[in-house]
Amino acid sequence: MVKTAPLKYNAAVRRGVFPTLNKRGSARFNEICGKGHAVRRQRNPGNAESGDWPIRSQASKDINYFALFLKSREAMGVSGRTLQFYMERLSKILPNINYVNATRQQIHGILNSISANKYGLSTRHATYRSLKTFYRWLLREYGIPNPMEGLPAPILSKPMLPTLTRAQVTMLLNNCSNARDKAIIALFVESGLRLTELSNLQWSGIDWESRIVRVVGKGRKEGEATFGPQTKRYLKDWLNKNKGKTGIRGSMWGIKSSGIVSMLKRLQKTTGLTCNPHVFRRTFACLLRRAGVDVMTIKELGRWESLEMVQRYTRSFTFRDSLEHYEAPLGQTSDGRRPHHE
Repeated sequence: MVKTAPLKYNAAVRRGVFPTLNKRGSARFNEICGKGHAVRRQRNPGNAESGDWPIRSQASKDINYFALFLKSREAMGVSGRTLQFYMERLSKILPNINYVNATRQQIHGILNSISANKYGLSTRHATYRSLKTFYRWLLREYGIPNPMEGLPAPILSKPMLPTLTRAQVTMLLNNCSNARDKAIIALFVESGLRLTELSNLQWSGIDWESRIVRVVGKGRKEGEATFGPQTKRYLKDWLNKNKGKTGIRGSMWGIKSSGIVSMLKRLQKTTGLTCNPHVFRRTFACLLRRAGVDVMTIKELGRWESLEMVQRYTRSFTFRDSLEHYEAPLGQTSDGRRPHHE
């Protein structure tokens, strides 16, 4: 029998077993595969030539389906962020139950134990989605009964999501301390970029004449985004001061995505305005909608996969724009005219 060692995240990355995660994700992986979930790799004697490496629980010698599930996600090519989502959600549930023999009533109990927060039932819904994916995989790969079958998803609330006006965006730009931060804010608002798309931009991906930038978006899909003359000026200013040097991991910003988030938090504290990538993406959609751009065009410009998301993002605009045409019914005479005293 071949001697084996616990499968640790850093070693797995070097071998190409798992995609790159941040430090938090790495620690979570090692926790899952460490105490209480120790995972060892042992070559299958009956299939030596195939290179198959079944993952088995060190404590019970039973298959650690959780670890195998994570490896299956990696084989699909999911992003590190998606893998981290499954690790964080499922590691809070699976170690505390006999998930192989879980009943529908137990799943109900798990979901009911997750109370609502300021975002409604979004955390419960996230847990539901991760469990649903996990049990579908168990059924497909191992024939283990799926207690999630036919279980309805928690109902999500549909709040009015905050956006920024042009004046508020200008206020943020005026409070930026350097050319880089101004370029980041302007590009967020005029291009509708996601955080990962913006943080991974490179100078070589910018077409200055057409004002188009090449991005790698959600699900590693390549795409393009446009930007305006003002953003171009900010980018040129940053390019001249940075002299085209690449920063961390080749990014043209010189900082990671976490550094961009930290900058936005400082700006929010200074201005009192909600300042994060999601707000900028919604602002992008709402400002275009207010300018008369139809939702289908906004969907293509923002690289959204569904029209529903664009409509959700522009709900606040739709209502406020309708107010401009609103006349109170009780403020009119019987023939539809406004009273003279008003």
